Amino acid sequence: MTSTLHDPNYRAFVSHLSGLRVQLGVTQAELAKRLGKPQSFVSKAERFERRIDPGEFRAIALALGADPAVEFKDVSDRLSRS
Repeated sequence: MTSTLHDPNYRAFVSHLSGLRVQLGVTQAELAKRLGKPQSFVSKAERFERRIDPGEFRAIALALGADPAVEFKDVSDRLSRS
């Protein structure tokens, strides 16, 4: 069975959060600090070495000042169109 880390749909959600972080000018270190995690947590997630669960998606979106439901819907809508 293929790992979800390699699933294109999963990668779209992680890439969306990573892109949002970059767009907002937030470093991995700053995001990690906001989450109370080490910088490696963010790095490994963004490099698809570590899976993030829905609760972590929510926490990351909130730490970036975004609405998790809006961000999830944005990615979901883009996936539906492709």
